[in-house]
Amino acid sequence: MAARDTLNSRRAALGAIAAAAALAGALPARAAQKIRVGIRGGIGEELWAEVAQIAKGRGLDLQLVVLGGQVSPNEALNNGDLEANAFQHVPFLRDQIQQRGYKIVSVGNTLIAPIAFYSKTYKSLEALPAGARVGIPNDPSNQTRALVILRDHGLIALRDGFDPYTQTAGLADVKANPRRLQLVASASAVLARAVQDLDAAAVINTFAYQAGLLATRDGIAIEKKENNPYVNIIAVRERDKDAPWVRPLVESFQNERIRRFIETKYEGTLIPAF
Repeated sequence: MAARDTLNSRRAALGAIAAAAALAGALPARAAQKIRVGIRGGIGEELWAEVAQIAKGRGLDLQLVVLGGQVSPNEALNNGDLEANAFQHVPFLRDQIQQRGYKIVSVGNTLIAPIAFYSKTYKSLEALPAGARVGIPNDPSNQTRALVILRDHGLIALRDGFDPYTQTAGLADVKANPRRLQLVASASAVLARAVQDLDAAAVINTFAYQAGLLATRDGIAIEKKENNPYVNIIAVRERDKDAPWVRPLVESFQNERIRRFIETKYEGTLIPAF
């Protein structure tokens, strides 16, 4: 009798487990949270496609929104058309906030993308002739980076007391230009397409990569990587900084799989900053 009771108890338990499993299978799986992330094309697309795969395991469905050169990812984020963006370094965001009053904050570091000069004619900056036409970005932070490279290579001098870690520099801050270089300020997206029309041009990595240029392979001068203040970031609206999806988003980037991808794919042109 005892054995029969035990058998019946086991059958009842197994039945309950099967019923529970059937019920669980009938319930819909919890939907991943959709997060729209504004990025630039080229490197941004390749890299964030990898991040999106990792994010799936953290409950996020990343909707990657590729924005063209004339579209501001910060404007789209500030207006609520995106939940996050990942295309800029800290000084660029600081300048944008000062100029436009955006309520945007950084929530995590991603990488450092040293800016480089490119030329179809000359092998080094030192080889540029007098009067050479040299393209530099027209936004304050990236223009500063280009001018610092020119200064470090002895082609120009900047105003006394200038500190690139806390200040920006523009054409008015060039105090000596012995070769009378013609410094042509233009949008980064335009410079990437105009390298062949200039004697040299400084192009940020995003647009250089889209144009088929790799800093470590094609650059004639590259920004110093040591103590580089231009760390790229993931940015969100100020009001979302403590949202539950922010940490999984950041962790989807800041992991060893992404570190290896950056180091292998981009051959030292990009440096993980986490």
